[in-house]
Amino acid sequence: MRVVVIIPTFNERGNIGRLIERLQASFATLPHEMLILVVDDHSPDGTMDAVRACQRRWPNVHALQHARQGLGGAYVRGMRHALDVLGAEALLQMDADFSHDPADVPRLLAPLAADADLVIGSRYVAGGTVADNWSTLRRLASRWGNAMARYLAGMYRIRDCTAGFRAIRSEVIRRIALEELRVQGYAFQIALLHAAVVAGARVVEIPVDFVDRTEGESKLGLRDIAEFLYSAAWIRFQGAGVFLRFCVVGASGVLVNVGTFSVLLALGVNRYLASPLAIVCSIFSNFLGNNYWTFRRRELRGALYARGLRFNAVSLLALTLSYGTFVVLSRALPAGAPQLQQLLAIIPATVVNYFLNSYWTFGDAARHRERP
Repeated sequence: MRVVVIIPTFNERGNIGRLIERLQASFATLPHEMLILVVDDHSPDGTMDAVRACQRRWPNVHALQHARQGLGGAYVRGMRHALDVLGAEALLQMDADFSHDPADVPRLLAPLAADADLVIGSRYVAGGTVADNWSTLRRLASRWGNAMARYLAGMYRIRDCTAGFRAIRSEVIRRIALEELRVQGYAFQIALLHAAVVAGARVVEIPVDFVDRTEGESKLGLRDIAEFLYSAAWIRFQGAGVFLRFCVVGASGVLVNVGTFSVLLALGVNRYLASPLAIVCSIFSNFLGNNYWTFRRRELRGALYARGLRFNAVSLLALTLSYGTFVVLSRALPAGAPQLQQLLAIIPATVVNYFLNSYWTFGDAARHRERP
């Protein structure tokens, strides 16, 4: 297997030569054809001078230079060159600052020889660690930042969504429109991972030790953090229009709910009985709409009745939340219009409904594959 290790650099003269030397030693233990591709953003510190010195020593070292466009831009250029020019069968992403141990490269590639499509060197699975000298604040920021990425982007089964140490089969990258990811900074890592998951990649995480750089300076800034959070939220609600379809079905369920509720009131049914009956009717109509329209493009697992049971379990929770909200509103505002109270009670239940049904009832974002 021909593997290209892609290393983005900006002002890494103090690290890149030593890193390449360590990688060459690691390559000696592998049966694969190993290449290195340094993607430099015109570093003013002479990073490319160090790379050229390595090229004279090792013929498997390649380099690209381009105007600085952030980490995402560097990886897109590097991946395109690795696929189209170097003929890569697999790509390996890693940082230039020794945060990722070159000795872990064989461990990262091993699952690709089995059935994995994407392997993550994870800090947050059993056995993985972060730098010992990190402060408590930085540890919490890393943990919570990664958790936000996991849940905002809908990849909660993956423990380390923001890791930059990965091995990926080339066929997975070829199924992704890299230029359409539209992220330049560190958010590229979650955007690429999400795209790979949607493309059907089988993801494996292995534990690694993440250490702090000793040479050079971190490139992470406030702009990267803002882009990261925005991208994670945007990923969550984009894609095949699943959320929009869910909202349309939900809106139809609202009509069924409020319509049934009004009819039952007109027939003289007590409001506290009419409310749950109306909710049950909307649950049934929502399941049919979501199963046959909202999530129709997913290769759904299990029989229809099993999804129905999961949907009803989620709906029972939503019913409890919605009915509880209705009771609170009715007691707090006894003179208020009951139809308006019933409508307001639907809102909190909608959020719970979408998250649980999208990632449990109809398959989760870390496993499902969207059909064309």
